[in-house]
Amino acid sequence: MEKIIIYSGLAGLATCLGGLLVIWVRNPGERFLASTLGLAAGIMFGVTILDLLPSAWIFGTPTKFFAGLGSGILFMRLLDAILTQTTPRLPRTRDPIHFLHMGYLVAIGIALHDLPEGMAIAVGYEATEELGLIIALAIALHNIPEGMAIALPLKIGGAKAKTIIFIALLASFCTPLGTLAGMVLISFSRHFISFLLAAAAGAMLYIVFAELGPESKRRHPNFAKLGAVLGMLLIGLLSLPV
Repeated sequence: MEKIIIYSGLAGLATCLGGLLVIWVRNPGERFLASTLGLAAGIMFGVTILDLLPSAWIFGTPTKFFAGLGSGILFMRLLDAILTQTTPRLPRTRDPIHFLHMGYLVAIGIALHDLPEGMAIAVGYEATEELGLIIALAIALHNIPEGMAIALPLKIGGAKAKTIIFIALLASFCTPLGTLAGMVLISFSRHFISFLLAAAAGAMLYIVFAELGPESKRRHPNFAKLGAVLGMLLIGLLSLPV
């Protein structure tokens, strides 16, 4: 019990490492912004297609799968609308509020994603301790670029370093929280995990196509595409069987 929570907690804290990497980069140019936002979009899309959606389909029923997917998209759409209505707006290319808004959405999407990831650690550990450790390591590697995805729009929006790390830290707590929840849910049914995996997938797809993707293209289309391809390749490599 204690070991798996430690594994999960360390995997979650890798999100903060990704945030620190972004903070250390000073005065990023348009090409860097486009490629990094594209990288974040590619990573999130890759995780969704290669990990979340297949796992959600396998663990549950079509009903749970599509209900979760739709719920995730709807949740993020409603949250996006609420944030838009409660914050003043300027043209996106020079609006720091827009990037703070984007950073909050990314953080929430990744936090939702980290919950079922934590559950995956619990499921693996339930089989063997070694499998739980391997899954935790893979998730830690995923979480570094995800921390960058949270930090970059917040930094562009003018958020202070301590605020960025605090938000990344809050997101990182969702991994061990998901592990605890997973250990409880496993005793009942694994079908609960299907809905959560699909909901996280829906949330991340909304972020990719409504926020990260369009913004990276506005910065520099070619570097946005390069970043997206590299992000998907990175997740593809991490998803290879060990």
